This record gives sequence, structure tokens and C-alpha cells, in this order.
Amino acid sequence: MMTTLLTRWRHALALLTMICCTQMATAQMRALSEAELSSMHGQGIVAMSNTSLNGFDFSKVSLDADITLSANLRNVRLGEYTYAARNGSGADLDIALLQFGRSDGSEAQRLVHIANPYFEFVYRNAADGASREAIGMRFGFDAISGDIGMKINTLSGSMAVTGRAADGSSVQLDTRSDALGGKRWDGGCTAPCLTLAQVGGVTAGDASGPSRDFWISLLKTGVQFPTANGVPAADTAQAGVWLNWRDKLQAINTSGLVPANLPKGR
Repeated sequence: MMTTLLTRWRHALALLTMICCTQMATAQMRALSEAELSSMHGQGIVAMSNTSLNGFDFSKVSLDADITLSANLRNVRLGEYTYAARNGSGADLDIALLQFGRSDGSEAQRLVHIANPYFEFVYRNAADGASREAIGMRFGFDAISGDIGMKINTLSGSMAVTGRAADGSSVQLDTRSDALGGKRWDGGCTAPCLTLAQVGGVTAGDASGPSRDFWISLLKTGVQFPTANGVPAADTAQAGVWLNWRDKLQAINTSGLVPANLPKGR
């Protein structure tokens, strides 16, 4: 089963590679004198850490980098299954449109800011006690801020978005209101609430700081991932593909309209 899951994961890896490598930087190397070297301070670009929680071991590889991104992705489908699904999509995540940045606002709104992308691998001791079993992995960002347009058809995950209804009252999208726990959820709910169809995009982060809990996992059993930096404990990620994003998300609108994100000059 794990081989099959890892095969499906290649789409997620390609997505992360695109995000992390959209904007590349180049530099010319030059020799430094001994005096110049003595005054230099630096830090490795890759950091590794290990931790344990609820019987699972976690190995995290982080890229100490800040990324600014403007990109449009279409028809992102992860975790597709051939058996009968909860709804017609048949995928754990079915995202028709995902836009980083917008062109219909200020110059600053054109870019989304991402900090410290990472991969984290999950293991547990096998029943024989002599080996370790690979359970899965996740990728995510320690911080993300900016306007992200989206049109999500199916969501497997833990997500919370706050918005304003037409009458000015506060409404919320929250997968915790779903009777089946957010697995292959089409976003429907009983009013007053905010449905997936009404969310055309979110503003990640606020005046107090960026959103800090975006990640997507691929697992063959449920896992609760460790958290840090004051982020509340995450809901248990279920088997298959799972998206977590709850921290500081405000709906751009509640009409379902996705903001434009066109290249400059258009």
C-alpha cells in the first residue's frame, strides 16, 4: 500500500518543487581574504531535527529560506481512488484553482510570502522490534502570508476560514463541523456557516503575523504531528492525503469569486 501511496505523492512533490523553485537566485562566487573571512558569520541553509509523539518518530528537513511567489495552478488532484468515494470527485484533494497572489489589488498583493519550507518523515517501530516502519510524510511551510485565490471541490483535511456574510455577520468554514471528520468533504454545511463554494480565496496571516500551520501529508494511518512556535495542537491527520490549514485565515469574499492574478501589463 505504501508503494502505491508514494506513487500518488509524486504530484505533491512536483507541486512543492514548483513552489520552492519558481524564483531562483544566482550569485557570483569570489575569494575572500583571511580578514574578510574572520568577520563573516553564517548558518546552514538546511536544518534537520528529530522528535517523537504518541509512539511515532519524526525526522524533519527544513530549508531556511524566504520565498516570494506569484503563480497560478489548476486542476490539482491528490489521493485519487478507484473505489466509490464519498462524492463524485473521488479524490482526497480536488483543487480546481490555486492562485498565489492577485493582480486586482495593490502592488504588495501581487506576491505571497512563504518561509522555511520543509519535509517531515514519519516512522514507528515495527512489530518485530528490530526494524522501523515508514508511515508517511508531510510537506509544509513554517509561515505563509498574502492573498491566495482558490476553488476547492473536495477537501480532506482540517481547515478553518472566517468570513463576513452579506449582512455583516461573522460566518466560518470549519471542517470540524463535518460529521465524517473532513474526509473528502464537499464543503456543504447547515447555515449559518461558510461553504467551500463560497470561498473564492483567503488572506493568510494578519497584523499579528503570518499563518503558521499549512501542510499536506501522505499517510497510511492516522498521525498527530508535533507543533511548535506557539501553534495549537493539530487535529489528527487521517490516512491518505490530508491538508491542514487553520491559523489566521480570512475569506477574501463570501461570493465564491476568485480574484484575478494576471501578469503585469495585462
